[in-house]
Amino acid sequence: MSIDNPNEKKGACELALDHIRLRPYGDTMNDGKVQLSFTLPIANDEKGVEAARRLAMKMGIESPNVACHLALDREFTKYIVYGSVTHSVDYTDIRVAAVNEKTMSMDEVNEYIREHIGRKVVVVGASTGTDAHTVGIDAIINRKGIAGHYGLERYEMIEAHNLGSQVPNEEFLRKAKELDADVLLVSQTVTQKDIHIQNLVGLIELMEAENIRQNYVVACGGPRISNELAKELGFDAGFGPGKFAEDVATLAVTQLAKCPVILDKRM
Repeated sequence: MSIDNPNEKKGACELALDHIRLRPYGDTMNDGKVQLSFTLPIANDEKGVEAARRLAMKMGIESPNVACHLALDREFTKYIVYGSVTHSVDYTDIRVAAVNEKTMSMDEVNEYIREHIGRKVVVVGASTGTDAHTVGIDAIINRKGIAGHYGLERYEMIEAHNLGSQVPNEEFLRKAKELDADVLLVSQTVTQKDIHIQNLVGLIELMEAENIRQNYVVACGGPRISNELAKELGFDAGFGPGKFAEDVATLAVTQLAKCPVILDKRM
């Protein structure tokens, strides 16, 4: 590579990038290298290793190598398999609706509220149902936030209430009415057997039965929540891993500004 042209060494890797037949990257472009883990209800022995290898092949893994096998007890074993996927996806054909086109900063959110709403926005959040985990809702609402992203309690133009965990849907809505909430945030961390979906659906059905769905901007979040899933379940938006208070705040206030029904109920 010459000093005059630092981009000269872009090489074969970049040239081989194919968005139409996109495959995972491991050692070289398009090698399809992946690592996956799963548990089988069998003993940790040679026969089990071969079962894991064959299962990986049926998943489309080429030349799978069982890199690790760990007995969880006498009849359950966890396997980590390394190999190359034979499949690809057409990245150019994927269309995903983002929650926010542009996420505003805390200061920008405060200014947006002053200009477009003219009063403090009341946000009520909780981990509802039997979910006892608060790490998600705490990261969004509590003043300190997470990873340098301040929570909604620090926003000057937001009045945020964190109701904690294991809040029944009925109690959640009762408290939202008592606090005259504009925005409802639901966190769901426990997802075994899709219990989070049952609880989220139950909340929306309860709101519709009481004819109050139109009175709130409603969003949910969690490790297995996507915006598409949330909208399918009747929410205004969904937030998965890697989202912070400013993402939620941006969605909440911009949606609220478009909902005269919610704004007028407090006049």
